[in-house]
Amino acid sequence: MDDLSKLNAAQRDAVSTLSGPLLVLAGAGTGKTRVITFRIANLIRSGIDPERILSVTFTNKAAKEMQERALTLLSGPSGCKPKRKPWISTFHSFCVRVLRQDIESLGYPKNFTIYDRGDQESAARRALRDLRIGEKQMRPGDLVNRISQWKSQGVLATEASEFVEHDGDVVAAMGYKKYQSILKSSGSVDFDDLLLLTNRLFEEHPDVLEKHQRRFDHVQIDEYQDTNGSQFDLIEALVRPHLNLCVVGDDDQSIYGWRGADIAHILGFPTVFPGTKVVRLQENYRCTEQIIDLANSLVKHNRNRHDKQLIASRTLPGSVRYREYENEELEAETVVREIDFNLRHERAKADDFAILFRTNEQPRVFEVQLRRFKVPYVLLGERSFFDNKEVRDLLAYLRVISQPLDEQSLLRIINTPARNIGDTSVEKILSRAVQQKVRFFEAVPELREAKDLTPKTADAVESFATLLTDFRRRFDESPKHMAETFHSLLETIDYDLEIQRQYKEPEQQLGRQNTVEQLIDTVKDYVANTDEPTLSGFLDNITLSDRDSESDKDEQLKQRGVRLMTIHAAKGLEFNRVYLVGLEEGLLPHRRSVEAQDATPQGIDEERRLCYVGVTRAKDSLTLTRAQFRKKWGKLRESIPSRFLNEMFDESIVAAMEPPDDFEAGAES
Repeated sequence: MDDLSKLNAAQRDAVSTLSGPLLVLAGAGTGKTRVITFRIANLIRSGIDPERILSVTFTNKAAKEMQERALTLLSGPSGCKPKRKPWISTFHSFCVRVLRQDIESLGYPKNFTIYDRGDQESAARRALRDLRIGEKQMRPGDLVNRISQWKSQGVLATEASEFVEHDGDVVAAMGYKKYQSILKSSGSVDFDDLLLLTNRLFEEHPDVLEKHQRRFDHVQIDEYQDTNGSQFDLIEALVRPHLNLCVVGDDDQSIYGWRGADIAHILGFPTVFPGTKVVRLQENYRCTEQIIDLANSLVKHNRNRHDKQLIASRTLPGSVRYREYENEELEAETVVREIDFNLRHERAKADDFAILFRTNEQPRVFEVQLRRFKVPYVLLGERSFFDNKEVRDLLAYLRVISQPLDEQSLLRIINTPARNIGDTSVEKILSRAVQQKVRFFEAVPELREAKDLTPKTADAVESFATLLTDFRRRFDESPKHMAETFHSLLETIDYDLEIQRQYKEPEQQLGRQNTVEQLIDTVKDYVANTDEPTLSGFLDNITLSDRDSESDKDEQLKQRGVRLMTIHAAKGLEFNRVYLVGLEEGLLPHRRSVEAQDATPQGIDEERRLCYVGVTRAKDSLTLTRAQFRKKWGKLRESIPSRFLNEMFDESIVAAMEPPDDFEAGAES
């Protein structure tokens, strides 16, 4: 228990509360992860079986970090880590494990495939086509987004027509039913189904719920302010028998309402779970006093929040500045000029600096200036590794091998690389399979006999089916040699030739071949770090990682350079010096939220919380900037200062409003 001496009084209180509902309000930079991991260790030291503790978070990175830190605390001086471990995972990973055991009760196969975004849009396109709905009426991407919103609220396809909000929803509700039918017939689910179907399983099969309730005596939830309706229902069902639920979060950092997060869960927690103990972590170890003053002044304007105030543990005079520039080009040039000066004359590192903005359109002018001054930079949130065509092609092969019903993946690869199976032939096979209610390949012999397929085409399709069956057997028989089997598959289909056909330049070919090698390495890493590897397990791992943007962000953060990112992407990170740019009405707060304020103030409140998150990313220095004129639709238009500036700056820190210093007045590069 000596470890508890490393905690402050509030942290110790949270860590020592081991039963009943507990709400830990953890402000920015107050040691949230430390409290969660210390509490897990404290539960185990108090006699709780580690395997009866479930701790859930939102990203694989956070889950891995918690696991490592908790085990380090428990390993003691010898460094020998315990064999029995708490179950620490993301919501979706937890649901996959539940569904792999029991999804057959809902009519799905245990080896279901998890569709990625591209697969979802293909299924949506097919659903709209079957309903004879053109893309002018509804685009596949818009249908996927609306279905995702419904699913995050726990709305089933059969119920969607009861939740229409406008004419477009009538079409979307029909599309949802068809889309869900396509997924189920393919033995597939999408990312949102993982939660939706787990909740359905628990609701419709009480024996399954009871089995999983009996597994855990204690449940912890991280980032509770980000939970949606499905996640809340899942957790409430799991803890119903014992109510040993600890949730950790900060309502002031709830910034994902646009993707289904409901701040009401953290605000109403004490009401939903009577007898809740509330612990406030308010001592901030990250930011200076001036930065914290700014943050507190801002967020207190949100009335619907838990009462709390950050307390700074550090002071550093002059750590906050506010600057106005004539236009966005001058804003970008001056910010970059200052960074360049600090890099060359103050021995600063490029990684110390972050430029944070509200929208994806803003970084362009900063990139131009960073290139002009030859300052290295990293633009976070760019294309994912898993978006590469090669990766999507090869994962489609693995999905079809793992789940023969996955028609969506089959259609992607049936003629990739080319094997003389044309689109017309594929349509004939599909049509006959639907008519006869058989699988795709089962329709081929009848079409051959009827001479609706040429012998050459029928032979090509049947040969492909044999190839998939052969590799299905090989993956099943030698899971420990999955990487070698995968490499053999690539050689058998001659995917290298496909790369050469697609890309004519040698440099392009080499880059794409390196992408394939990285995918093989990913298979090797999975096998090396998994006790009982399976092909379906690998695909689960990949799909969940792909949806976890933190994995790509981590890789980008390893690169040297000034960080350019949206405030949303910056949540959870910290930087020595932060430039929060574009503090203007229409940008921050965003135009959509400003226009919606007549109907509801919630949009502005979330924008205010977003600004608060941006402010509290800064450790030593925060510079707030805006342009007096900004180009809109090709014309220079006067901008209005963000209302958040007035809310942040008061008489106690009016010195931060000083005019530009000598450096900005005339220093040259």
